[in-house]
Amino acid sequence: MGKKQYYETAKPQETAVLVAVPSYRQTDEQTQEYLDELAFLTETAGAQTVKRFVQKLDKPDRATFVGSGKLEEIKAFVKEHNTDMVIFDDDLSPSQVRNIERELQVKIVDRSLLILDIFALRAKTAQAHAQVEMAQYQYLLPRLTNLWTHLSKQKGGIGMKGPGETEIETDRRIVRDKISLLRERLKKFEKQNFEQRKARAGIVRVALVGYTNVGKSTLMNLLSKSEVFAENKLFATVDATVRKVVFENIPFLLSDTVGFIRKLPTKLIESFKSTLDEIREADLLVHVVDISHPSFEDHIAVVNETLKDINSAEKPVLLVFNKIDQYLQQREQELKEEEADVRPSIDDLKATYMAKEHAPALFISATNKLNIDELREELLRRVSEIHFERYPNNV
Repeated sequence: MGKKQYYETAKPQETAVLVAVPSYRQTDEQTQEYLDELAFLTETAGAQTVKRFVQKLDKPDRATFVGSGKLEEIKAFVKEHNTDMVIFDDDLSPSQVRNIERELQVKIVDRSLLILDIFALRAKTAQAHAQVEMAQYQYLLPRLTNLWTHLSKQKGGIGMKGPGETEIETDRRIVRDKISLLRERLKKFEKQNFEQRKARAGIVRVALVGYTNVGKSTLMNLLSKSEVFAENKLFATVDATVRKVVFENIPFLLSDTVGFIRKLPTKLIESFKSTLDEIREADLLVHVVDISHPSFEDHIAVVNETLKDINSAEKPVLLVFNKIDQYLQQREQELKEEEADVRPSIDDLKATYMAKEHAPALFISATNKLNIDELREELLRRVSEIHFERYPNNV
């Protein structure tokens, strides 16, 4: 017998071109940071970035988002390198997707679709799957005509226009029915969640919030001594996780919630209502920030804006800066290289944010367990205040 032959069955990694259309007000540094985030999202979804294109415009082109010259440039690259898809750092209208797809002849993905794809990969529970599925159908509904472009190529003709429209209408009805079914299923989940929350009424509730990939799950594991999935990728956590924690005989519930991000699709915020209820009904929010990220102040602003969107901006907040080990390494490198713009010391930052927040700002490393005792003490102080206010006889 001859040697056995083995065949490669693994799918090759998809390749992607990234496209950003910033306004003239946006700096080049900001544009690159935003494209870095888009590249990280692309990697998280399982594709490899091979090229970035940027075109500054007062406003995106209504037909093709980018100008005709830039579209030709992207087309030439995609064709030469046989690229699988083009990903835009903004949401595209259905007509823009059709026009760009017709011109480039590859898969066109906008920011919302990319994030939805990652959420679909990350969803673990039946509830999360239903939430993501509903958001996907809501995204798909206005774009259904794109599925029937093969009919338009025949430019009318007897028997073509009517059946095409019928197929689209049939699809729309199916999608609307799916959305209705999912909405009903999610109502049942919400009812179950409400009953669960009612059963634990009275106990103090603390929610970890923050931009995606700031280390909330690692911190959750540390404080609750549990094993919540944590990974250095965007949206490692999609499902809300709740654990009971006891500090010095004071119990409280700690929840890890989905991370926020720039331009988070509105449909996702709507679909993840029950997950976000953990934030809405929390007594205290622990806002975790990745201090080592160059745009951490922008991230704080995004989280604060999202909290405002879900009517949770007025809640008591404990600001916790994570990854100080990485921040200090970066600062040491800047000092060594005698850079002109050296980032502030931790003491300077502490003084700044204490003045801004009128409360302690904590600086920790969840991975290296730096200053965790300080965080525990502050959490205990805050939780105890709420607990004894609620149960004065327990003093």
